[in-house]
Amino acid sequence: MDAFLSRKKPRLSEPEQRIEVCDVQDEESTDIKLAILISLHPEVKQDDLLEILVSCDGSVESASSLLSKRAAENVTPIKRPAPRSSRVQSSLSSHVLMKSKDGSLTPMKEIKPLVTQKGKTLHLYAPEDVALNTPCTIIHNFLPQEEANELLAELLEESEHFSRNEFQLFNRTVQSPHTACVYVSTPEEHKQQTSEYTYGGTYRANVRQATPELRSVSRKVQRTVNEEIQKRIRDIYPDGKKLKYQSPRQWRPNAAFVNCYDGPAESVGYHADELTYLGPHPVIGSLSLGVEREFRVRRIVAQDEDADDGTEANDDPSAGSPFNKAKSKASTARADAQGQISIHLPHNSLLIMHAEMQEEWKHAIAPAQTISPHPVAGNCRINITYRWYRDTLHPRFIPRCRCGTHAILRCSQRKQESRGRYMWMCYAGTTPGKQGCSFFQWAEFDDDGDPVWDRKPNQDVAPVLANLSASQSSQ
Repeated sequence: MDAFLSRKKPRLSEPEQRIEVCDVQDEESTDIKLAILISLHPEVKQDDLLEILVSCDGSVESASSLLSKRAAENVTPIKRPAPRSSRVQSSLSSHVLMKSKDGSLTPMKEIKPLVTQKGKTLHLYAPEDVALNTPCTIIHNFLPQEEANELLAELLEESEHFSRNEFQLFNRTVQSPHTACVYVSTPEEHKQQTSEYTYGGTYRANVRQATPELRSVSRKVQRTVNEEIQKRIRDIYPDGKKLKYQSPRQWRPNAAFVNCYDGPAESVGYHADELTYLGPHPVIGSLSLGVEREFRVRRIVAQDEDADDGTEANDDPSAGSPFNKAKSKASTARADAQGQISIHLPHNSLLIMHAEMQEEWKHAIAPAQTISPHPVAGNCRINITYRWYRDTLHPRFIPRCRCGTHAILRCSQRKQESRGRYMWMCYAGTTPGKQGCSFFQWAEFDDDGDPVWDRKPNQDVAPVLANLSASQSSQ
């Protein structure tokens, strides 16, 4: 009954981040919970019901039980129970919102998602509520406990080799607020990642071979993600069809980005993941291990009047975006206007970011005031994001900027007339010591998200694409 938790917390001290956490009386889900409690305990004043609901950590069942016990014992004082160690909650939508008048379950695509409120954070815990209100699927206890702990211990040892990415911002070199490393399976993929694939105009130096546990888990993630993609198409997408540009082929992860958040202050600001090698409407599988942290998401709000290049800048330099102060303040104001959603990621949880995520939403790992240490990881959170680099978007096909670097692929998000279109742009200006150029070219894709080249980007790719298509159709 208690899918949504509403409790007052102190404001986080984040630079350029003015979103407040939720107030007790300002969440729609709280109104529903109060209505349930009023129907069960009409003799109790609404203010008292609200106080008891908050004291029970947002749980209707716990609050009702406490009220019944209080009535039986005729006890006047209200004692606040100790905080619960677990935040796993049953879904409010599964008990209340998903039943139609005839008692049958309403299809998820017919249920109206909750509306986030200005300057507030809606906290979601139950998988049903995450799937209904965000472009994500969450699976708790994804791996057997022993396997999850073994993978965590392996990656904690590996994290000694992680490094902080560097970016150029306002003519200064800054570092990402967490450490990271790229893992691949074969020596050939290692060579490609260090000498062919570029990120913001530079090659990655920190690339390592996948560990045995990482390779084993990758196969399980692949199987689960493909199953969840089909469920979302069936239950959420219009007419039960995939999105335009979404690949109809099996999702096959061939790179793993592993991040380490060492302590509550380490974070990553609001951003959308780079599409250059993933293509339009990509799917990403993200496995969380160690300390529980908040994964925050918010919709991208179109603002034609203050757009200059058809894109919405990312809010954090660690995402590789060349933003300026005016854009950052405007973006924060838009976030304040619409609110945000917080998905809590406990140890051993798999979060799947579905095909609409990168084009229509942004995500972040927020700094935390306090965290509950994990028995294996201490204050650390390890996050593995499995990605599928498409063969048809290999660097040899990518257009080059006038400054000689590979262009990056972005989605137009702010101008209404071009919203949803894709473009190749120069991002070399985010690399320390480099200056970018003004290169711009619209990108065209077929309905399955494979590029349609109007001109030769680097070479004659038609024969190569034909061979790739034949090999993929035989798999």
